[in-house]
Amino acid sequence: MGILRTDKISGLETPTPVTGSVEFDGNGDWISVAESEDFNFGTGDFTVEFWIYWDGFNTGGTRGVQLTSAVTNGIWIGQVNTTDYVLRSYGNANHLTVSLPPLNEWHHIAVTRKDSTARFFVNGKLGASGSVTHNFVKHAITIGSDESSGHTNGYISNVRMLKGTGLYTSDFTPPTHALEVIGDTVLLCCNNPDSAGAEATGKTITVNGDAAASTVSPGLTRDFTSGTEFSGVTVFDTQGYFVPPSGTTEQRGRGRGLFGGGLAPGRTNSIDYIQIQTQGNAQDFGDLASTREKLAGAAGAIKGLFAGGDISPTTNAIEFVTISTTGNVTDFGDLTDSRDDIAGAANHTRAAFFGGDNTNIIDFVTIASLGNAQDFGDLTVTGNSGCGCGSPTRGIIFIGSTVQYITWATTGNATDFGDTAITNTSRMATSDSTRGIIAGGYSSPAISNVIEYVTIATLGNAQDFGDMVDGIYEPCGASSNSIRGVLAGGETSVTVNTITYVTIQSTGNAKDFGDLTKLRKIGAACSDSHGGIS
Repeated sequence: MGILRTDKISGLETPTPVTGSVEFDGNGDWISVAESEDFNFGTGDFTVEFWIYWDGFNTGGTRGVQLTSAVTNGIWIGQVNTTDYVLRSYGNANHLTVSLPPLNEWHHIAVTRKDSTARFFVNGKLGASGSVTHNFVKHAITIGSDESSGHTNGYISNVRMLKGTGLYTSDFTPPTHALEVIGDTVLLCCNNPDSAGAEATGKTITVNGDAAASTVSPGLTRDFTSGTEFSGVTVFDTQGYFVPPSGTTEQRGRGRGLFGGGLAPGRTNSIDYIQIQTQGNAQDFGDLASTREKLAGAAGAIKGLFAGGDISPTTNAIEFVTISTTGNVTDFGDLTDSRDDIAGAANHTRAAFFGGDNTNIIDFVTIASLGNAQDFGDLTVTGNSGCGCGSPTRGIIFIGSTVQYITWATTGNATDFGDTAITNTSRMATSDSTRGIIAGGYSSPAISNVIEYVTIATLGNAQDFGDMVDGIYEPCGASSNSIRGVLAGGETSVTVNTITYVTIQSTGNAKDFGDLTKLRKIGAACSDSHGGIS
């Protein structure tokens, strides 16, 4: 960590505990999550980690974190007697065994599998390892009990599961900061001092018995609430005041936008990328699985998703890429229905796909996991050629002149937000964390160059922002980071490859950014640093 010499820096002056736990009294209480394909670990890599504090043991077995609801061959982690803590498949022999750590202390537990080698860590130290090729089937998750005689007496905090990643392979220092959703996370819970049912990937936690949220925690901290964390060598030379940039060094390095599919002029499967914080021409990223147009894009900080579209006929396929790399897509799952002319938006946890083929459908997926989309609710109007954006809290949908919103943490129908000044189709939208912009479009016989904006946290009609360089409709799409919105491709009177940008928190006309690798329209865009995750 770098050291900045100063009289005082705003923010926290000392680290403060910020995470909670769930308290179990050892007498018939637990929390559970319904069976999901996310928990079908199969023979692949996985990570399960959590903190636990035992007040006492009981003869029925203090199960700690038990990942099964009595499903044969479901993964099971817990105490089997007064001396052993094990990884086993329910109904089968133990795979790994370590000694139980002492009572009345916080302990970090991690069980991983990578390339068929499973490892059991206690407080960052490898306690057992070996070849474990068992096929762990999908199951419900039970935390704190086996739902009969084996109940945890103590506290469990920051339970995180990753499907597809073996995070720890040798001795490590247990995390000192509260855990967050990272790539392949399928569960993150037991970390909210106000709710035993809080969960970070969008799943529903059922609280049973007297399980209760608690402020007792393993002392995990964030040593800043906003501003900068300095990593590595950090040098300052200034005679005046200055404001360091916000976010970690790694976060400030993010800012990649993707543009995929569309007509160029025939259907294309190519994906371009740009670095949003700079200017310049796009570069080749990789390919979609097939050529398609009229698809949707959405992304978290790690995965970029492309969904639906027209491949003659329409498709329900959802594909993903890892945005920080380059390469071709991998299958993610399916929409609830095949359709094109579809819109997308996301926050850090969920991606939603709206409308298309004159439907009012809203689908959603949990970005960190793989699997088919689920029903979220309905739009207020049916429509095609909409577009979307959002903040960490709300998703915003533009269709025709209507503006609608959803709340990411819930499911349900969209709610009216307001209206745009003009009724256009085939527009593009993007956002930072507080402001959404919408640009271009077509309303016979005119092609629009108008850019409007909304303030996401409030309700109301869109306001004038400025103008695009040219009137454009049927765009390739828009992406953004926390500062810039980038608008790419589309149709003027001909298909274009131009990329322009605006500064989202200002108003004014768009400026030239560069060019896509080819002429492209009615494609899809996403980024790793848009307003839903900034």
